Amino acid sequence: MAGSESHGAINGTKRILGGLVLAAALSLHHNATAGTAVPLGSDVNFAVLAGSSVTSTGNTVINGNLGEFPGTSVTGIAGIAPGGPGIVNGTIYAGGTATGVSGTAESDLATAFNDAKGLASTANLTGQNLGGMTLLPGVYTFSSTAFLTTGNMNLMLNGNGEADPQFVFQIGTGLTTASSSEVLLENGALAGDVFWEVGSSATLGSGSEFVGNILAYASISAGTTATVDGRLLAENGAVTLAGADTISMPIANAGPGGPPSSAPDTGSTLLLLGSALVALIAFGRRFSVLA
Repeated sequence: MAGSESHGAINGTKRILGGLVLAAALSLHHNATAGTAVPLGSDVNFAVLAGSSVTSTGNTVINGNLGEFPGTSVTGIAGIAPGGPGIVNGTIYAGGTATGVSGTAESDLATAFNDAKGLASTANLTGQNLGGMTLLPGVYTFSSTAFLTTGNMNLMLNGNGEADPQFVFQIGTGLTTASSSEVLLENGALAGDVFWEVGSSATLGSGSEFVGNILAYASISAGTTATVDGRLLAENGAVTLAGADTISMPIANAGPGGPPSSAPDTGSTLLLLGSALVALIAFGRRFSVLA
């Protein structure tokens, strides 16, 4: 009876320590993946980035840096010839070298684009209009064009109360939103953690209110008085702003550049994991003779 009880205590202790090891490992995995759906690299510093040209008509306001590479044409923006009524509350980086600020940003954009494209899909929404939908965090796929154009032209992104809700849209060709359409956030969703990977070009309607980071392979255009809480990042083509648009880089971002509060506490988790492993090995050696 005593031997049986001893074996039971030993096995129970091993199960407890094994559980601690598993819990610590799962915690490490969660911390390693949280907030990194689509790391933007140096693109977190830009509100607008283009490959060929940036054109603004009217009193556009860009809150954040503006970059362009390999092109150098910036039109309608104060601070760079020929100037214009549009303003950039940040720094303008036009041209340069492949290893310069805007060149590096374009390289990081290509990486982020491919990262977003390669994520496992949560749901295929091909052929469905985004208007009137409420979506939870996930990866949503369109094999061709994504629309927010008819009926109820509001798309609600619900963070579901999660600590780090991520929304990724994988769009095979184009993204089109209608005039006065809106992308809205609730329940913990953040603009910096919404990503639109667009296989060709994106077109935002006049007066629309858009949220998230557009990563377009070709070009991006916004109609008059459109507002964007996010980033317009065009890998190869132009960014065209029709006039009186407002583009504001979001405060919170996923991946590198995110708020300090999002940094995982891996130190304590590693300590827990190490302690549990050491204790498990010690118990195994001590009682191996009784097993």
